[in-house]
Amino acid sequence: MTDQLDTAGSTVLFSDFNLHARLLRALSEAGYEEPTPIQAAALPVLINGADVMASASTGTGKTAAFLLPILQKINEEPRKQGYFGPRALVLVPTRELAAQVADAATQYGKFIPRFNVVTIVGGMPYPVQNRLLSRPVEVLIATPGRLLDHLSRGRLDLSGMEFFVLDEADRMLDMGFIDDVEAIAAATPADRQTALFSATLDGAVGTLAGKLLNKPERIQIAPAQAKQGKIDQRLHYADDLSHKGKLLAHLLDDASMQQAIIFTATKLDADDLADHLIEQGMSAAALHGDMPQRERNRTLARLKNGHVRVLVATDVAARGIDVDGITHVINYDLPKNAEDYVHRIGRTGRAGRSGTAVSLVSPRERGLLSRIERFIGNRIAAAIVPGLEPTVKPQRSAGPRGNGSRGNGPRGNGPRGGNGGRHAGGQGQGDRRQGGWSRDRSTGQVQQPALFSHTQRQQQDGFGGGRPSGDRPHRGDREQRQFDREPRQFDGAAPRRFNEGGGFDRERGQSNGNGGDFNRPARKPRQAGERNFREDGGNRRREGGFNQAAAGGRRRFED
Repeated sequence: MTDQLDTAGSTVLFSDFNLHARLLRALSEAGYEEPTPIQAAALPVLINGADVMASASTGTGKTAAFLLPILQKINEEPRKQGYFGPRALVLVPTRELAAQVADAATQYGKFIPRFNVVTIVGGMPYPVQNRLLSRPVEVLIATPGRLLDHLSRGRLDLSGMEFFVLDEADRMLDMGFIDDVEAIAAATPADRQTALFSATLDGAVGTLAGKLLNKPERIQIAPAQAKQGKIDQRLHYADDLSHKGKLLAHLLDDASMQQAIIFTATKLDADDLADHLIEQGMSAAALHGDMPQRERNRTLARLKNGHVRVLVATDVAARGIDVDGITHVINYDLPKNAEDYVHRIGRTGRAGRSGTAVSLVSPRERGLLSRIERFIGNRIAAAIVPGLEPTVKPQRSAGPRGNGSRGNGPRGNGPRGGNGGRHAGGQGQGDRRQGGWSRDRSTGQVQQPALFSHTQRQQQDGFGGGRPSGDRPHRGDREQRQFDREPRQFDGAAPRRFNEGGGFDRERGQSNGNGGDFNRPARKPRQAGERNFREDGGNRRREGGFNQAAAGGRRRFED
């Protein structure tokens, strides 16, 4: 592989790449005349048919860098005879990024005859997607999970595909899609042209590129720390969550803020914080992976047309939102991965505009801050709001020694996480403090601060949680949310309660077997010496259970 370095300052025009007049017309109507550095470096290589692995920061124009060569080939060369599947496949990690790429493809290819762009992502009804895939497709943009589902059901043919793009490859690997990506690549022709775009080209991304690409040209454009010249970055140290809430309220009162994105650690935090802001009279909305696709699309449309001033989101929104009116990005919780910080703040300062990125840093997030500063190569300036000064002067440190090592925060009782604080099994950085979530064990009542962290509630109440990962649902959020509110009612009956024997009691009567109230008896105590397995090695038989035979130990369902 060869390296092509930054070509900033290039004076070339799109017309210098011999692009078809239809593409030049579409670019001109969009207001684009000069290519960005990543476009100037990647266009000639891809147009000539070579594979490319490129590293470029978000907002540098890499979408056009891989779409224009695809559209050039589609416009000039006919489809393979007898093949009706997609000619180009673009894999992306999130639904929002898929929508953004699809919009760009439609815009650049608007003058190409019989040009069809299809998006296949999770959350869309299968009948709609089946109908879209039943006709010829030029460019297919998809997330890995849903695309592999269609492939396994025989609803999609990739045998004649000509161009394969992996966009935000590092994010897909972080989300655990590597097996899906390799399975999809195995269903494509070996002679395809492949392009891989990622924030980093080392480690797992480099290994994946070695498997999927054929003698690629390596292009390194705009390192992460060079991207942030137009973005004013600063941080505020917060003593606890109550302090964070006051700082956030101060930031949202800034008259210069037109639209803002607030990033939280978990999906439930996003919902709860958005609800709180709406109660305060702000035009706010939440965006995360648990929302149906139709609702996510509607929320993004409201953000783009200015009906939403504050969007509260998880990292699922960090790579895919392109709204020029976003002037501020606020990190209510710091991201676990330093790369995500760059993608978060890249939501502002777009299209040549300036932007502001503010991070609220609790004591348990100091290690994450150190990791972010090492990654971007700069120290983020600390600012103080008069009247909201931190009570303890922060001590800047070198940060954690690596992933999984002990950080610089105080030790919790949980596993040692990257920031040294207590983790609830996942990404969030909880702020345990006085005045946070509390529960009266006798009444079950829950008290909460004005602005709070779901991770903190997990720590104090002992609830676990999974790490939210983009499009994939957070398994613990919804159940925990219901647990912390009023007791659930069934058919108007009284709430269930644990009795002393370990069973459930309702306050009224006993069940007659036809629904309604019931009294479930306590489980029979196990007698001394009693075992769950027969002496011959098999399980005791139960209706609908397993029977494990002694010979071979195989299990089977019993009717």
